[in-house]
Amino acid sequence: MKKRFIVVSIFFLTASLVSLPIQPVEAKTLNWSSGSDLNSMDPYGQTMTNTIAFLLHIYDPLVRYNRNLKIEPALATSWKVIEPSVWRFSLRKGVNFHNGNPFNADDVVASIKRVTHPRCVLRGNVPGIKDIRKVDDYTVDIILTGSYPLLLNDLTNIAMMDQEWMAENKCLDPIDPAKGESSHTTTHTNGTGAFILEIWRPDAEAVTVVNPSWWDKPEHNITRTVYTPIKSDATRVAAMLSGKLDYMYPAPLQDLDRINGTKGFKAVSAPSLRTIMLAFNQAPNEPTSSNIKGKNPLKDVRIRKALYYAIDIDSIQKRIMRGMSRNAGLYVAPEIPGFHPDLNTRLPYDPNAAKELLAEAGYPEGFEIGLDGPNDLYINDEAICQAITSMWARIGVKAHLTTQPSGVYMKKSMAGTVDVWMLGWATEPMLDSFSILAQVLSSKREKYGVRNPGGYGNPRVDELIDKIAVELDEPKRLKMIYEAFSIVREDIPIIPLHQQPLTWALRDGLHVVHAADNKPRLWYARID
Repeated sequence: MKKRFIVVSIFFLTASLVSLPIQPVEAKTLNWSSGSDLNSMDPYGQTMTNTIAFLLHIYDPLVRYNRNLKIEPALATSWKVIEPSVWRFSLRKGVNFHNGNPFNADDVVASIKRVTHPRCVLRGNVPGIKDIRKVDDYTVDIILTGSYPLLLNDLTNIAMMDQEWMAENKCLDPIDPAKGESSHTTTHTNGTGAFILEIWRPDAEAVTVVNPSWWDKPEHNITRTVYTPIKSDATRVAAMLSGKLDYMYPAPLQDLDRINGTKGFKAVSAPSLRTIMLAFNQAPNEPTSSNIKGKNPLKDVRIRKALYYAIDIDSIQKRIMRGMSRNAGLYVAPEIPGFHPDLNTRLPYDPNAAKELLAEAGYPEGFEIGLDGPNDLYINDEAICQAITSMWARIGVKAHLTTQPSGVYMKKSMAGTVDVWMLGWATEPMLDSFSILAQVLSSKREKYGVRNPGGYGNPRVDELIDKIAVELDEPKRLKMIYEAFSIVREDIPIIPLHQQPLTWALRDGLHVVHAADNKPRLWYARID
């Protein structure tokens, strides 16, 4: 069958399809699905892109990315820099939360204090914020640690919450899901967004209804949405082609021809910003898990380099990703500021070189480690992990593979109790290289290194990160990012694999915006 993949601009996509009489849509209900469940209703209680994207239909940020991924006003109508470390925001008047409480400066103050709390898992998304102060009921000043060029980018991902509602429900402080904590915000919502949560049944469905009092002028004509997490690719495709779904992502690579060949449906593909990687635990010499016998071999850069040599990335690209992934030698996609083609080269597949390094490091017969990955989060994540397990076995490294649903996997990997784990990073919401530098490649310190449970740290990289955070001169800033990435490439705390493709499917008659950050924006969606 002839392939009919549609490749579009990296920063903009509107899928507009011709209507065919597949199934009438009653009351403009949109039935949609993805491969992973929503793991919390707390917008600061997790870092999963899929969950955050869903919650930004219920909550609004101060500023947001529009359909072209350009920043525009949301709950803030304007802003200005009144001194290098102070930004003043004027807030939108006449906005109400879903429970009727008016939105004002107290809500912004409470939200920023909650997301920057030392225990908040999302605090790494706002590394430049030091404090916030109320000027009047509709004006706030955000205080930065110094001059910081990416504040607006960061704020696109930070939902504004209701101070009164949080106080009433004893959840002004954030929770730590890695410790099994929960609060009222884990299962309940109260935003200002385009949709109101009606039902959430974990692992089953999340239903929203339109907010008739939304402050914006909605372009959508949807009155109700039903999100159904369907882990199985085959089941998700079957539900789509039977008419039970209007929209789904990701569309499995192996099913794109089938979807395109079915009357009334279209498979769509676009480049992605998300780089898929493997991260190493470099904890002290005591075992990081029961899989390692004796000292931790992953502390030795020769071991990490050997494991890098042993991965046949071209085989993964061809056989598992069906030629649609983009092999990566760097930790960010080419579209992200800070990417440099000189650094986008990877170690070649060379099992002999890998074995030589193992012997040199004192492991001529190999060793045992654990490899953890999700089975519902990234495209073909489990299959990639299985392939790498086999590749490492060829050099004598026995990897005990564990794959699990994304919610379980994220808690386990963030706890620092796994040896090697799969990591996906799209630099969101910054869309800048500083994102991965600050959150993954910085040592754990204050607001940095939030997503670095493996303990990597390099003093020079930390020094550069501190300077990049406040440098307003873009050429100087990019030069420092280049140096930081160059050092990290030698240290090999993570192995980049590829940028995964964006693939999704729609029924004819549905018009959606699905941009390169892989966040649906249903306030733009229309059903014929």
